[in-house]
Amino acid sequence: SHELIHTGEKPYSCSDCGKCFKTLYDLKVHQRTHTGEKPYVCSDCGKCFTTSTHLKVHQRTHTGEKPFYCSDCGKCFKTSNELKVHQTTHTGEKPFFCPDCGTSFSQLSHLKSHERIHTGEKPYSCSDCGKCFKTLYELKVHQRTHTGEKPYVCSDCGKCFTTSTHLKVHQRTHTGEKPYYCSDCGKCFKTSNELKVHQTTHTGEKPYYCSDCGQCFKTSTQLKVHQRTHTGEKPFFCSDCGVSFSHLGTLKSHQRIHTGEKPYVCSDCGKCFKTSTELRVHQRTHTGEKPYYCSDCGTSFSKFSHLKTHERIHTGGKPYSCSDCGKCFKKSNELKVHQRTHTGEKPYVCSDCKKCFTTSTHLKVHERTHTGEKPYYCSGCGKCFKTSNELKVHQRTHTGEKPYVCSDCVKCFKTSTQLKVHQRTHTGEKPFFCSDCGASFSHLGTLKSHQLIHTGEKPYVCSDCGKCFKTSTELRVHQRTHTGEKCKVLKW
Repeated sequence: SHELIHTGEKPYSCSDCGKCFKTLYDLKVHQRTHTGEKPYVCSDCGKCFTTSTHLKVHQRTHTGEKPFYCSDCGKCFKTSNELKVHQTTHTGEKPFFCPDCGTSFSQLSHLKSHERIHTGEKPYSCSDCGKCFKTLYELKVHQRTHTGEKPYVCSDCGKCFTTSTHLKVHQRTHTGEKPYYCSDCGKCFKTSNELKVHQTTHTGEKPYYCSDCGQCFKTSTQLKVHQRTHTGEKPFFCSDCGVSFSHLGTLKSHQRIHTGEKPYVCSDCGKCFKTSTELRVHQRTHTGEKPYYCSDCGTSFSKFSHLKTHERIHTGGKPYSCSDCGKCFKKSNELKVHQRTHTGEKPYVCSDCKKCFTTSTHLKVHERTHTGEKPYYCSGCGKCFKTSNELKVHQRTHTGEKPYVCSDCVKCFKTSTQLKVHQRTHTGEKPFFCSDCGASFSHLGTLKSHQLIHTGEKPYVCSDCGKCFKTSTELRVHQRTHTGEKCKVLKW
């Protein structure tokens, strides 16, 4: 048997697979892989093994015996092979080399796992879902998603984890340990992955590339979430109303609609918010921070969305289009308000007179007719107004400004409404129709005056004699008979 070491002869062959062996014992042991025979049984737990050596090694799990010890550090091991592998940590020996890339390893099993990076081989498959893995360890971890097993328990809070690595990372929330630090700015992190992601803020690297649109991302998670915009996948479902979401964070924020929970509290005023983003944006009302700058005019904004909307002033972009008439708008809110002209929806109701409005702004302005509030006052003459727009128009009586110019005749007007009405003299447009006789008019006021012909109504009453008139103009002319005022004749 010894001489076969020198000759290399293997006279004993397996009748099942043809494999050859130096000794009859080696052949018998091998044949058990075909027959499934495991004649050596552990008396403690009943587990079976193909060789007595494997049984002896296993029994050390019950006895705790570790007969092989390291002469360098005194650490003990159950098998001579485990000792050999451990000793490479002292010698630095890495005898196993990858023929493809030259990387060296201290253990043959590590080399085998590494080689699958080049071959793409995934020999370990899950019996539940068929998913394949490169290593047996990866398969075992994956199978816990089916069994729900979480064998690693935190001794501080009792929380359970599927891997020892996840447990170690979690324990840092109790210890505060942050072993990974950035060499550029010194900032520390709990995991190597957090450090890698952070370092991209210095390098600007975005290694994860979307094959659909070419957009790049710093992390694989960001790429996966982005790809849902192409696939339409929404894997997160609300158990209360069934609405689905592409982000887990969006689902959690949505669920607060049902629970009413507002866990984020402003330390300055105590106001509560559903999301941390809403809180951060709110806090800028206290700090005055406006971190978003327009590159064209330098105007700053507290919200990124406000900057995007502002930039359309420079670009002229109107990305929101009405599906009914094709009209385009700069903001999604403007589109929603416009669509109410098609649907007739007026969701804002006055609590005093039940009149309905399409926007909350229109409702607030209307409510001032009940309260008499006029919050906008002219610094020139002290006159007060219900809306900021009315104030602006009024101030032009002091400045003489007429910013709205007719492109046909260059005539100028104080308001855009006056310009629109004037332009009908050029276009001939008469958008206001009488429902009784079909006559059309260019002014809404003219239509209302005309309709009095059909109704016979005379709403304008002379305070001196009680005589009634259809229009305010007729009333004013009549009142001159009492005052003796003579109308000025305009010379053109």
